[in-house]
Amino acid sequence: MTVPTVPHVPPVPKTSVLVLDCSDPEPLARFYAALLDAVVEPAEGDPDLLLVSGSSGAVLGIRRDLGHAPPSWPRPEDSLQAHLEILVAPDALDDAEREAVSLGARPVAAEREGTRSDRRTDLRRYMDPAGHSFVLVTAAPARTPSPARDDERAAARTPTGTTPLP
Repeated sequence: MTVPTVPHVPPVPKTSVLVLDCSDPEPLARFYAALLDAVVEPAEGDPDLLLVSGSSGAVLGIRRDLGHAPPSWPRPEDSLQAHLEILVAPDALDDAEREAVSLGARPVAAEREGTRSDRRTDLRRYMDPAGHSFVLVTAAPARTPSPARDDERAAARTPTGTTPLP
């Protein structure tokens, strides 16, 4: 029995953006741009959306919603909600906290008490100026991507006999 071959159809190129709604996007976009050392640009074709782009390539959208009501925190029954995790080097957590608070973040909680060698917490939760939750959490420094490794990954995802898109 011969199994028919199915022609490979390349996936549709796409990207994703986490979007935070708020009634006044400009100040919130400036808050995250300063916190993340990023830039703010208007979204093409959407006058109510600002994009905050960091040097790592991560993009955060801030969208105007005139009917926006800030999220409540803490939520009942320990329910989880979407939040941003901002990764910082273990030795930079205190500095990152001071920076976030100076920009307008409101501390909510410290978690995982005593897990650092100095017995301090390594995860700190805040509310941004519009009421969305985010955390500063310690993480090992990010690995710098190597072009050779990226080429290997692309080759592994490309079926034999096809050409990857540029």
